[in-house]
Amino acid sequence: MEQMMKISSSPHIRDQETTSGIMKQVIVALMPATIFGIYNFGIRALFIILLTVGSSIGFEAGYQKLTGQKITIYDLSAALTGLLLALNLPSSVPFWMPVIGSFFAIVVVKQLFGGLGQNFMNPALGAKCFLLISFAARMTIFTYDAVSSATPLVSLKLGERVKVLPMFVGTIPGTIGETSALALILGGCYLLIRRIINYRIPACYLGTFSILILIYAMATGRGFDISFLMAHLFGGSLMLGAFFMATDYVTSPVTSMGKVLFGVILGILTFLFRIFGAYCEDVSYAIILGNLLVPLIERITVPKAFGKGAKE
Repeated sequence: MEQMMKISSSPHIRDQETTSGIMKQVIVALMPATIFGIYNFGIRALFIILLTVGSSIGFEAGYQKLTGQKITIYDLSAALTGLLLALNLPSSVPFWMPVIGSFFAIVVVKQLFGGLGQNFMNPALGAKCFLLISFAARMTIFTYDAVSSATPLVSLKLGERVKVLPMFVGTIPGTIGETSALALILGGCYLLIRRIINYRIPACYLGTFSILILIYAMATGRGFDISFLMAHLFGGSLMLGAFFMATDYVTSPVTSMGKVLFGVILGILTFLFRIFGAYCEDVSYAIILGNLLVPLIERITVPKAFGKGAKE
């Protein structure tokens, strides 16, 4: 008796997880950092978050309505982009800047390139770098307890000692969502446990960066200085970038070896920008440059098909 076989195009293995489900999980993972950011910087931080998320959703719906496309705001990707952008902004920015940033992230980086799945860089990071280049003075004013002061990374760059515990907890100046390494690590662990993200990118990213920082510390006479390493790990947007932006499905490699190589490249770039660059904002530029290299990374790490050189 002949057996009927169904032939279809790939993918042949499907997952029950939906786009909106994944976005919802990432938003949940960002809640510790979001709540702490509001606690740390006050009601103004809440207004910036709501404004950025709301304008991101509005720009996506408006663009799709004007171009006759299907409205996709219910997949929560625009909401997540807005939340990530808000967490990358200082609480002191004027309210018009999050709106401009949302427009750049949603319309320029995402929709003009075909929408979700077609953008070549992380929309939130693209918008942050756009705002940094366009409004550098306003994007580098950090206020904590109503006092403008330098971030710990700036102090480190000047050769000063910094306290690691406040950097880990988050009671320091910085952007709304980057200050608490503890909150970001908890969110990252949640994503790893739920298997929303793969461990390879954050592990290789943070691991490569840590090795280079320790080598630099020993080469400059600091010795095996763990506190210096911890200060660099907990400072800036490294934890936010490693767990929530470098792992973006669209702009990171698909292959396992590609994820490893991607993480290593990000660690090297972040180290070079942070130690030898003129500006302390290293993670955003490192990830964007890494995004641009993803097609090349996947080209050289794609597994060989059976019969085309792969071992049995």
